[in-house]
Amino acid sequence: MIVCSTFCVTAGSGFKSIKPYKSGYFGTAVKLHPGYTAGVITSFYLSNGEDHPGNHDEIDIEFLGTTPDKPYILQTNVYMRGSGDGNIIGREHRIHLWFDPTQDFHDYAILWTPNEIIFFVDDVPIRRYPRKSDETFPLRPMYVYGSIWDASSWATENGRYKANYGYQPFVGRYRNFKLKGCEADSPLSCLPPSGSPAATGALSYQQAVAMQWVQSRYKVYDYCLDPKRDQTQTPEC
Repeated sequence: MIVCSTFCVTAGSGFKSIKPYKSGYFGTAVKLHPGYTAGVITSFYLSNGEDHPGNHDEIDIEFLGTTPDKPYILQTNVYMRGSGDGNIIGREHRIHLWFDPTQDFHDYAILWTPNEIIFFVDDVPIRRYPRKSDETFPLRPMYVYGSIWDASSWATENGRYKANYGYQPFVGRYRNFKLKGCEADSPLSCLPPSGSPAATGALSYQQAVAMQWVQSRYKVYDYCLDPKRDQTQTPEC
């Protein structure tokens, strides 16, 4: 089954899991819209914004729309306890992909455990966000979402290019959903799946090498390395 999330001048669209989770592996295959998509974001993410408006947590995979002469940017981000609600303290990483995400479906996933968050593209880990303190890690249950929406104010080259509705509709295609984890009401004995074949549950040597390959070749932004950021707000850096 393919789920199409469509955005046009009248409205965006999206989907949401029936139940919230407190940890787990959440994935889907996505095929992105080709051509002019500046200002438009196609996303797959975890959030409890409806349960905690103004004080929510979020773990994001976002595809930042682009112009036809430039590649998509994949942004991963983590918010906790309202840092995304007006008081924007994002923890963004951005990468270029090593393939054209408009030509075929590719797998994207979030592994959220009590100790770390790992983002995957086609089973390759692209980012690991460890739990260094309770203050810098999302711990409350979240739902799984997918959506496509207008973020013209910042999505493409910091808002230089806006959504152009002459190219609508913008369609994000999703399939092969994978939701495996501990629901919000699961017992304490429930454990999330591992993202690694290593017995320790940590990334294997091969996975660590693959992640370093992605970050060294394709990473274009890291919030911890941004001299314009106030790093006192992101002590995990």
